[in-house]
Amino acid sequence: QVQLVESGGGSVQPGGSLRLSCASSRRIDTFNYMGWYRQGPGKERELVAFTSSGDSTNYSDSVKGRFTVSRDNAKNMLYLQMNSLKPEDTAVYYCYADGGAFNYWGQGTQVTVSL
Repeated sequence: QVQLVESGGGSVQPGGSLRLSCASSRRIDTFNYMGWYRQGPGKERELVAFTSSGDSTNYSDSVKGRFTVSRDNAKNMLYLQMNSLKPEDTAVYYCYADGGAFNYWGQGTQVTVSL
């Protein structure tokens, strides 16, 4: 059973920064893709950013230039550095891994951006 555990969420003022972490119980270089999704209040879950096993990255237009996804294969960790946060970034952020036959989700971590 693969486990993904997120951490690093919290409350921050607009313009602030947070770094989310996702710890995997399985070697992350065995996943096709890993990424971050988020679900805001009353909204559908949406893709924020992902990185492939070949280290390519992709971002949603809403976070491009502000968020950076990265991975540390040696530590089996995925990160999301979030800068210049806006109130509309408020959401539960989920770590996701495409394992081929199965996909995996973390339990989510809350990010709240407000004055």
